[in-house]
Amino acid sequence: MRILFITSSRLGDAVIASGILEYYRNLHPDARITVACGAVAAPLFDRLPGRSLTIVFEKEKFDIHWLKLWTRTVGHVWDLVIDTRGSGLALALAAKKRVMIRGGRRPGRRYQQLGAAIGVTPAPLPVVWTAAADRERAAALLPAGPPLIAFGPTANWIGKIWPAERFIALFRALAAGPLAAARLAIFAGPGPAERALAQPLLDAFPHAIDLVGRLSIAEVAACLERADLYVGNDSGLMHLAAAAGIPCLGLFGRSMASEYAPAGPRAMAVVAPGPAGAAPMENLELDDVLHAARQLLGQSRLVSA
Repeated sequence: MRILFITSSRLGDAVIASGILEYYRNLHPDARITVACGAVAAPLFDRLPGRSLTIVFEKEKFDIHWLKLWTRTVGHVWDLVIDTRGSGLALALAAKKRVMIRGGRRPGRRYQQLGAAIGVTPAPLPVVWTAAADRERAAALLPAGPPLIAFGPTANWIGKIWPAERFIALFRALAAGPLAAARLAIFAGPGPAERALAQPLLDAFPHAIDLVGRLSIAEVAACLERADLYVGNDSGLMHLAAAAGIPCLGLFGRSMASEYAPAGPRAMAVVAPGPAGAAPMENLELDDVLHAARQLLGQSRLVSA
């Protein structure tokens, strides 16, 4: 069986859609899967069982990127085409079944919109795929020991970023309370801009485990699986942490938690007071985040008991 899965160029959206792909993969475990997505999201699928090819394509003027993707995919008869971008490309391909999903057409969280579009309730939660080598490297970087707190202090634009000094105060409060004597791991993407955003935390905690821009997406996921708590801004990394199944707290202000709050078995969001999707992150107080983290940790203990 041949499956074509067309998904986002953005990591977060691709993570959210991963549950849909995993749902169909489990229905057809022997399928050969071709993934079409942007370069940033492509490594998410490196460990996908059954993946035969990843086609990387980026947006171009006059939508020529869709024509280029069509030329790469028109030569096959697909048993199933899943297009989470709702592009209509599936209509121009030979396919026995087509699933085309457009964002924002249904109410609720984005992962629930995807589930509703394919008629699956409850909606499939996002997943991550890792290999033994990823988990071995994660164990070497983050050996067993005191509780591990993971922070994601960056985002793709400044309006999404909670002030660094509040991350610093949050870690100190958590390490003195619910996660006593905790270690800190700092995650961020590659490049000087990401490192600059993470630098205030690295400076404040010189013994923190620096994982800024050092890992593949699969290795990041394997490392996150070892954390006792993740706290981070609305970003692809936040969605990856939620999909890894750990207690994940997403911080929201100038983005829509009603649609993009982290989706996972132990995930929740805390939202800055103010206009929905437009509240300054400075409005999000330390006490509110600390309270949410305590609540999330309490829930996770109940889940694991």
